[in-house]
Amino acid sequence: MTTAIVIGATGLVGSEILALLEEDPRFDSVVTLVRRARPEGNHPKVEEHVIDFRAPESWRELVRGDVLFSAMGTTKKKAGSQEAQYEVDYTFQMRGARAAYEGGVDCVVLVSSMGADPSSSIFYSRMKGELDRDVCALGLPRARVLRPGILDGDRQEHRPLEAIGLRAMRAFAVVPGLRSFRPIHAKVVARAAIAAWEDPTPGPVVYEVGRLFELGSPPP
Repeated sequence: MTTAIVIGATGLVGSEILALLEEDPRFDSVVTLVRRARPEGNHPKVEEHVIDFRAPESWRELVRGDVLFSAMGTTKKKAGSQEAQYEVDYTFQMRGARAAYEGGVDCVVLVSSMGADPSSSIFYSRMKGELDRDVCALGLPRARVLRPGILDGDRQEHRPLEAIGLRAMRAFAVVPGLRSFRPIHAKVVARAAIAAWEDPTPGPVVYEVGRLFELGSPPP
């Protein structure tokens, strides 16, 4: 029996990961840890838990299974401040990864970001880099870090400036040397996340955006 745990199942990439897990016969059950219940309901093999990420003692025992997919994230505008964004993007996900390590979960697949670097002068890149570094340092049997570029897909929330940027950056797909900077669809990242879980390489592995396009290509 293979069990997956998903943090961030209501987000752009997390919802795509969840959709794949629901239809993947290799997974018998899926546990989702969410801050708000999904209004559309859940697949029969999905067990949803609405939790308070600020109280890990109340949910850490739920992080038991074979793989944790962590795809939680927010924006500074939505969170209200850099500190609040850091809590969601770093603190909550780090707590999930630590609970997975302590609970004997074999693999953590973390959706990070292109340019993640703990020494960066850019807040977002530094935050993501710190999380990548600290998850990989936990000592998990397998840690997988995915670093996609700008995400494409159907968001629940409207982001007009991002939509304009996406249209402009899609042109990079045909420019030699810039193809890695083209937007990557959330479905591609989700397929890459499943493929990363399948990789038996022990220890941490980081997948940069070019590799994600390869791993996440739709099956022939």
